[in-house]
Order: sequence, then structure tokens, then C-alpha cells
Amino acid sequence: MPSSPQTPPAEESSAQVIPVALSSASVYPLSVHDTFAIAHDLGYDGVEIMVTGNSDSQNPQILNSLSERYSQPILAIHAPTLLLTQQVWGKAWTKIELSAAMAAEVGATTVVAHPPFRWQSGYAENFAEGVRHIAEQYGVTIAVENMYPWRVRGREAKAYLPHWNPVTEPYEHVTWDFSHAAIAGMDSYEELRKLGSRLHHVHLTDGTPNGRDEHMLPGEGTQRCAEALQLLSETGYDGVVAIEVSTRKAKGAGEREDQLKQTLDFARMNLGQVSE
Repeated sequence: MPSSPQTPPAEESSAQVIPVALSSASVYPLSVHDTFAIAHDLGYDGVEIMVTGNSDSQNPQILNSLSERYSQPILAIHAPTLLLTQQVWGKAWTKIELSAAMAAEVGATTVVAHPPFRWQSGYAENFAEGVRHIAEQYGVTIAVENMYPWRVRGREAKAYLPHWNPVTEPYEHVTWDFSHAAIAGMDSYEELRKLGSRLHHVHLTDGTPNGRDEHMLPGEGTQRCAEALQLLSETGYDGVVAIEVSTRKAKGAGEREDQLKQTLDFARMNLGQVSE
């Protein structure tokens, strides 16, 4: 029988589908194991693992086992470059190299890293060149995340070197976080347009310019999250969108899963995908 006029051409089905991953930061204070289980139950495309003081987050054998058990590929490793993880994996360069090595071992193509702190002498000055070398050595992409200005008594404190904003720095690949952009008073939609092909990874969340890193559900803050996701779909973005929202105030597992399902649906709808 001839095809109906409403039947889309076969080639449209081959359009690029942007994977939506669940960050382990989104289930805190639950475990890495819970991240894989929730991602599987809700139908995510994979996970991002933030390396913390938790031993499971540092162990590639455990991560590979969980990935296989729950059929959830590990799409990114977040290096322990947060202020709260300064004691994890020792010196700054060691953190980056071990993260890249673990990413390669678990099949993740992306490592997320924060810009260096000003006091990290010998690391901050050579950061751009160093991450490029380590990325080439381990066959992964290291994408530097946008941060925000620190303020003390209303004045900006110079916490990062050379800057908290990677857009103006010589980094080949960038991770964009909507909550951090909100604190900095930036419009994520406009910044993503400027980044173009340098944009490699996205942390989908939301926030307000009140000085706190809130990691709200998209749509609850001031960022143009829906428009930004639509832009990614329209411009052929070939990276991952990782959900990194705070569910710490959730009253039980049911509410947390509802929030993470809501965010997954939001992402897929605005990326032009049909949520299952």
C-alpha cells in the first residue's frame, strides 16, 4: 500500500538525538548505586558521575559493574575540582589525570572540570595547556565549566585564575551550567549562541541571581532553559545534556523521582524528543 501523505520521510528518523543523562549530584545524599537505579527506572540515556569522597564514585570497577547491571552508560566524569572535594585524589593535576584515566576505563568520553582557583600555584598558570595534554593522552574531552564571581561584603573576590568565565578563555571545550550562569547574571541562551561548537557538555538546571548556587528544576528560576534547549536541537549540538538539580529537600524517594522525571520530560520536550 502507498504511504499516507502524513508519514514522515524515512531519513527524518536518523536525526541526531541528544542524550539526557542523570548526574549523581542530582540524587545527593543518596549513593552512586541509587543514581544508576533511578536513571534506569526513569528512562534516562545514561549517567554522569561526580567524583567525591564516596569510594564508589572513585572506583571504575564498581562503576562499570553498575553500568552493566542497570544498562546505563557512563557519559561523563566530573573531576573532584570543587572546593568541597579538595581532599579527594590529592594535588590538582592528579585530580584531572585520574579523572581522565577513569573516564577512559569506564567508556566516558567527557571529563568536566572547574576552572583553577587562584591559590593553586603551578596549576592555574598552565591550566589550558595542561588539560589539552591530558585529554590527548587519555583520548577524552576535558570541558571546563562556567562558574561565577565570589562576593565578600558586596565586592567580588578574585577566586579563579584567570577567570570564572570560560567563554573568554582559550579552552577548546566548555561545560555550561545554568545555575552558575544565573548567579553570574548571565543569559544562558545568549552565551550558548556565542560558544557555538566549543560547547561540549551541558548541566541542565536553573537558578536566580541571588548569590546562591541553587540548582533548581528548570523553569523554576530566571534562566531561559526551554529556549536554550531548543537552540541546541536546532543547531546540531552533539554533546550530552546532564540533569544536575538539587533534590535534597525531597520528602522521600517518590518526590525525588517525580522531580527527576519532570526534569527529564522537560529536557526531552524542548530538545524535540518524545518522552517515553
